[in-house]
Amino acid sequence: MTEAVEGHVTTEIVMLNPETVRGASNLTSQEFLAKLMSKLGGKNPEETGGFQEAPLAYDAVWALALALNKTVGRLKAKGYRLEDFNYNNRDITTEIYRALNTSSFEGVSGHVVFDAQGSRMAWTLIEQLQGGSYKKIGYYDSTKGNLSWYGNDQWIGPGPPADQTMVIEEFRYLSQKLFVSVSVFAGFGILLGIICLTFNIYNSKVRYIQNSQPYLNNMTALGCMMALAAVFPLGIDGLHVHRKQFPVVCQFRLWLLGVGFSLAYGSMFTKIWWVHTVFTKKDEKKDRRKHLKPWKLYATVGVLLSIDVLSLMIWQIVDPLHITVEKFTKETPKGDLDVLIQPLLEHCSSIKMNTWLGVVYGYKGLLLLLGIFLAYETKSISTEKINDHRAVGMAIYNVAVLCLITAPVTMILSSQQDASFAFASLAIVFSVYITLVVLFVPKMRRLITRGEWQSDGQEALKTGSSTNNNDEEKSRQLERENKELQKIIQEKEERVSELRNQLTERQATHSRRRPSTITSHNHSPPLAIHQSDPRCRSYENKRLGRSKMSHLSVAGYGLNHVRAAHATVSVIYSCPRYSFGKESETDNARVVSGRRRKPEQHLME
Repeated sequence: MTEAVEGHVTTEIVMLNPETVRGASNLTSQEFLAKLMSKLGGKNPEETGGFQEAPLAYDAVWALALALNKTVGRLKAKGYRLEDFNYNNRDITTEIYRALNTSSFEGVSGHVVFDAQGSRMAWTLIEQLQGGSYKKIGYYDSTKGNLSWYGNDQWIGPGPPADQTMVIEEFRYLSQKLFVSVSVFAGFGILLGIICLTFNIYNSKVRYIQNSQPYLNNMTALGCMMALAAVFPLGIDGLHVHRKQFPVVCQFRLWLLGVGFSLAYGSMFTKIWWVHTVFTKKDEKKDRRKHLKPWKLYATVGVLLSIDVLSLMIWQIVDPLHITVEKFTKETPKGDLDVLIQPLLEHCSSIKMNTWLGVVYGYKGLLLLLGIFLAYETKSISTEKINDHRAVGMAIYNVAVLCLITAPVTMILSSQQDASFAFASLAIVFSVYITLVVLFVPKMRRLITRGEWQSDGQEALKTGSSTNNNDEEKSRQLERENKELQKIIQEKEERVSELRNQLTERQATHSRRRPSTITSHNHSPPLAIHQSDPRCRSYENKRLGRSKMSHLSVAGYGLNHVRAAHATVSVIYSCPRYSFGKESETDNARVVSGRRRKPEQHLME
């Protein structure tokens, strides 16, 4: 118990003035104490009851006497005397109370004064138990607010114990390792965006790049870089900037992310929108489908961007962003029971923050859902005017899914600075990386692997194709068909040459056989055809044609050649006379009729 109470401090009213001052009684505190001891006649003061409170009682009597003296004149003015006092006379009681309340004099116990409730306002003695006995360590004058400290206090430990639990305010800041890691990814993403933008501008005259609407792709790359730049102010908090500059950081977050999203997603949404509008209408005319005016695409992006800029401006003018501090439940640190930690977290907020976020998220959410629908509807469309709309649709799928998941989750995790920043920033980084890779990497790979670096005019001179061959897949298909047809034509030409050789051989063989055949059958001179008839004169010319046509008809050259062979044979029947030397006309007709064969049999030869 002695160890437990060692060093404790007590306070009590000072009953004897420590200073040597003569008061209203014309006695100092020491002189009063000497007279009191003489009255006791040598008795031990500690054994005498009320000895310590004697100075207070002595000053109390003097206070009452001085108050009564003050009331004499006031009571006389009202027609009263002190002898008329009784507890029912409120006028005399009120005057005495007022006189006591305003009393102020120096007594043997110190300065005597009373508060509004009539309590004595005396000095306070401060003592400490040191080594088993109380030591005076100071005084406190409540009337003047003065503290007299002797400086001889002793404490167990480094210092005096706290008189109350100390609350320390501590701000929560973002993890710097997380901020640096995400910033590195964002920096590489911005570098990738610069490379894609430079590539697209440098090759803007290449036909394949022109057919992908390069200006819209430039807007997409620029918007992606702005969205990545928003990651840096998103991770800046009170650890990096002063609280007065924090609202500026909030503005940078909002504008970079809002405008960047409008440029990046707006340009992709515009492509899908116009592909769906122009190429999915069944009743649309073909000519209108083929002609897509670029200014309409740029106007659509401009409208989406204008809506975002206007809404952000209204937000900042009507209800600007400012810094707010969120307080959490107090935490008790380990090893110190007299201290509590008050966690604080800084936020960018406004008076009607939930209303503005609801409007922005609702508008953006509808655009994302509509983009998903249009991407699904146009997945099977093939057009040369926007040849990368399938890649755009894939990018819209990824961006929409990430945004629709991230927005509500970040609102739920707003009180957890690390989780909220990680979720929001990584969603931005992944969305941008997917968009840039899906849109630009296939174009780079195509131009590098196929060497399609020439401009539109050079490509036209090289290929010699018409404007209808802009579709690369169709052009390659036509080239393959052309090669196949060339092979077929070459085979046909070889077959025709072979047939011509066979025809020549047959004609030669037939010419050698004919004289002997005529001699053996008729024993007469060769047949002489009358040359006077024009049809007879053409017989010899058409005889060769008859044989040739018969062979060609067998080779598959069509019915027209067979008809020509029939016409040739009919010339023989149309001649009026054949002369066979000295034989009569009747014999000639008989011999000819014996030698003639049907046209069908001749063609079969």
